[in-house]
Amino acid sequence: MSVPSSFRRDIKYLALSSIASIHSWFRRNKAVFLFFTAYIERLMTKALSHLHRIGVLPSDIDFMGHVNNARYLNWVQDAVLAHWNKLAPPETAAKYLWVALKHEITYRKPAFLDDDVIATVVLEKVQGARSFYDTVIKRGEEVLAEVKSSWCCIDAETLRPARIAAEVQAYFFTKIEPKLL
Repeated sequence: MSVPSSFRRDIKYLALSSIASIHSWFRRNKAVFLFFTAYIERLMTKALSHLHRIGVLPSDIDFMGHVNNARYLNWVQDAVLAHWNKLAPPETAAKYLWVALKHEITYRKPAFLDDDVIATVVLEKVQGARSFYDTVIKRGEEVLAEVKSSWCCIDAETLRPARIAAEVQAYFFTKIEPKLL
């Protein structure tokens, strides 16, 4: 049994008019339109990760024979700054400084002297002068610690918070090409 062509035409018209109505509604509601546009744009980008090699030194070891927990925060700071200096244009990297606002760290396993440790840093998002990073510290495939941190970008001359321009943010993200089904 075949579907009458008039029925197919009516369904197609209904679908197209629904899409047109939704689009029109979004256009009239600018705030919602801008929110969804930004949301879709975020979905279509992928953060570029940075691998930062860490050497465990004798001075990192505490009385329990493993790396002192406070030392992980130094590693995160070193890794985040290395990420910034690697991906940002040199003139931009020199123009700004970074101040840590917050660290949320989850310790999974201890690190020991002479361990081969690598921090993987990903810039999750930028919001005004603040940047939000995820850092995973590993020994081989073992996760030693996971850190979520927020940082404030500071103008090196004025020492005041500074927004990161969209063209600078683009160095830290890559566009994802949509796949058609």
